[in-house]
Amino acid sequence: REINLGGTAIGTGINTDPRYQQLAVEELARISGQPLTAAEDLIAATSDMGDFVQLSGMLKRLAVKLSKISNDLRLLSSGPRTGINEINLPARQPGSSIMPGKVNPVIPEAVNQVTFEVIGNDLTLTMAAEAGQLQLNVMEPLITYKLFDSVRLLSRAMTMLREQCVEGITANEARCRAMVEQSISLVTALNPYIGYENATRIAQQAMATDTGILELVRQEGLLDEATLTAALHPDNMTAPCLR
Repeated sequence: REINLGGTAIGTGINTDPRYQQLAVEELARISGQPLTAAEDLIAATSDMGDFVQLSGMLKRLAVKLSKISNDLRLLSSGPRTGINEINLPARQPGSSIMPGKVNPVIPEAVNQVTFEVIGNDLTLTMAAEAGQLQLNVMEPLITYKLFDSVRLLSRAMTMLREQCVEGITANEARCRAMVEQSISLVTALNPYIGYENATRIAQQAMATDTGILELVRQEGLLDEATLTAALHPDNMTAPCLR
């Protein structure tokens, strides 16, 4: 909330009325509705672009997270026959002129590209902030442009992702259940109940015979159905629990 208004060229306030800084800051605070105050060290506030670098870094962090979410959506919706195919993304446009019926995850892909641009903006801004000399930084126009550009890009990308993708996502419940039941990793949840050696043997047998973990456990009578159900309850598989 500290600003360097009133410092003129390099923060000394030369050639201004002694009352100018206080009056100008108070008026700007009134107009903006923000609790603005004058920086204690106007020279430092004029030459140092650190606040802009920090803000840009926060925008980059948001971009990285947004890109990761888009990557997850693309992976989870891959398929339908040879991918994960746990979820369906809304179809927004034909995906190929040579493959009829192909649909691409165009919204997450577009968001990925936006986030790459924002990450690039952060690097550009960082270099511009570093390029200052002594009391001035003539690269401020570029710094300002890149900040506003990143805010605009992220704002529009998040709105697009929500409205054109996330709100229309549906789950392939049968596919999800089948993948869980066929997963070798289920043996991890059963380890406290059947022991490490049994768990290892069951896992190896499942991979060798292309048989489900649950099917083998039932065949060998290692656990009754009630215990098996409790062991595989989502609450027990997503947090520490006592046997």
